[in-house]
Amino acid sequence: MIALGHISLIAALAVAGYAVLASLIGVWRQQPALVGSARNAVYATSALVVTATFSLLWLLANDRFEVRFVADNSRIDQPFVYKMSALWSGMAGSLLLWTVVLCLYSSLAAWSNRGRHHALMPYVYAVCMFTTMFFVAVQLFAADPFEMLPFAPQDGLGMNPLLQNPAMAIHPPNLYLGFVGFTIPFAFAIAALASGRLDTSWLHAIRRWTIISWFFLSIGVTLGAQWAYVELGWGGYWGWDPVENASFMPWLLATAYLHSVMIEEKKQMLRVWNMLLIIATFTFCIFGTFLTRSGIVSSVHAFTVSNLGPMFAGFLALMLALGLGLVAWRLPQLKSAGQIESLLSRESSFLFNNLILVVACFAILWGTMFPVLSEAINGVKITVGPPFFNRVTVPIFLALLALTGVGPLIAWRRASWPSLRRAFRWPGLTGLATGVLVAVMATTSPFTLISMGLSAFVVATVIQEFWRGARARAESHGENLAQAVVGLTMRNKRRYGGYVIHVGIVFMAVGITGSSVFQREVEATLRPGETVDIGDYRLQYEEMHDFTTQGVGVVSTSVIAFRGDQPVFRLVPQRHFHPGQENPTTEVAIWSSLQHDLYLVLAGWDPSQTATFKVYLNPLVKWIWIGGAVLALGTAICMIPDRRRSVTGMANY
Repeated sequence: MIALGHISLIAALAVAGYAVLASLIGVWRQQPALVGSARNAVYATSALVVTATFSLLWLLANDRFEVRFVADNSRIDQPFVYKMSALWSGMAGSLLLWTVVLCLYSSLAAWSNRGRHHALMPYVYAVCMFTTMFFVAVQLFAADPFEMLPFAPQDGLGMNPLLQNPAMAIHPPNLYLGFVGFTIPFAFAIAALASGRLDTSWLHAIRRWTIISWFFLSIGVTLGAQWAYVELGWGGYWGWDPVENASFMPWLLATAYLHSVMIEEKKQMLRVWNMLLIIATFTFCIFGTFLTRSGIVSSVHAFTVSNLGPMFAGFLALMLALGLGLVAWRLPQLKSAGQIESLLSRESSFLFNNLILVVACFAILWGTMFPVLSEAINGVKITVGPPFFNRVTVPIFLALLALTGVGPLIAWRRASWPSLRRAFRWPGLTGLATGVLVAVMATTSPFTLISMGLSAFVVATVIQEFWRGARARAESHGENLAQAVVGLTMRNKRRYGGYVIHVGIVFMAVGITGSSVFQREVEATLRPGETVDIGDYRLQYEEMHDFTTQGVGVVSTSVIAFRGDQPVFRLVPQRHFHPGQENPTTEVAIWSSLQHDLYLVLAGWDPSQTATFKVYLNPLVKWIWIGGAVLALGTAICMIPDRRRSVTGMANY
């Protein structure tokens, strides 16, 4: 299997190189047979990379510790699910995962468009396979997943214990499905520029690809936050870590594109802008991959220091130069046919939405890279922490939240003041009333009042849009309201699926606001039988146990939570000692409700059974995860294919 995996990668590099040459020569010399051969080479490259991937998985499953990657990331008594997820826990395996996802996406794009977009597909093959060549070359020459050790150890070091978590078993694949997925829209954009086919056909070809990639990236970012919340034991879920930012920045740019592309489809506007957004999204996906593997940033999420930084930087510069060079070449042909007629129009709200998202992205980029730049220029690394990001991004995201509610209420082209008054009356009153209610019941913090008021405003906007559309449909089709809502949504999936996504974003905003503003924290050192109070709860420490399970040493404590005089639930925070690891991992105990989470950490202990606990009361945090699920639902609605489109005619895939 070791030889098979290595040979498969070598062959994949050669076949991908052939695909690049055959597709370009075929389109330039107008030889369809050569282009068809390139398409077959895409399939063959995928088969070879899949073979290499299964070879590495087999080696992990069978404890072949003579392979360095297996020895570094697995051990004999490691649970099987984590032996498999070890594929993406190390540098070389994660690059192989990146490559296999790219190859499978490329094959799906080639197969689903085999009878269409003849002028574009050769360039799509070339871009996808050139990117594949880069990642395969990195593995062959710098991060070989099949590298042999001089001798075979009896056991491996095992996966990083922090990664042995269900969320981390599925978070990286989702993140990669999003990151890698944006290669396909980028390839189509390059194809449109290179071929001069700059009508809306390339936009239609990538519409569903973009939504799918955004969907997986959204899930990946949310799962990453959830992993940080349950595994790192600091009471939070987002610390503006450089690698967290690396996944969030392309999400912001892709979100901007998904909004602005509607203007190009309807009004033939923002054509250059949309090209730049697609190029920037792909570039930031590669940049995020570069950040985690270059060693230039310190992060619990990043891989160890490596020599891959220059290789990724060179590839990043090459692809950026290719995209921007083609845009500059085709600039006269990209001139927009329409223009914004009024500031009071949906086009303007979408444009402001785009500007805010892009500003947010580059503000986060500046904060992420400033320590690196300061060290390079002055020799002193100046740390940029959460206070900077919060101070800069909170006003930006509040403005974005406001536009989320404003956009659907404004007409295309030009809105009149009477129509605006009618559209904004009930959502505006709802938002204002919510702000007043929060001020009376909870706080007078301006950030909280504005955030909660705007959240209510957006939800009221969505309800009003559904109500108006469903009522009109019910009257015209003789349906009840529930049937009308379903029919309305299926009739215009992008619009109403987008509204559901907006509700998901609002739920997340509510959770972020509540957990940020109202969080309480106490720390107490207790003997068995002693208590500590937080909010409405009294926590009584019962006992401590010390035992071993599956080769892992466990220090476990039992704590009963009382509300009043009644015990309501038991919490069992633990610390785990993994073989070969100096420091124990924290296993947080969480009791969760829609109102708040009670979050308990075992911070320290001694042989006399005395234990130190950190206790957090995190209001509304569960709404972040609910919001992520609603966002996923809305995206799934947007991806539902139209019935009239046949399986072989899915041009938007």
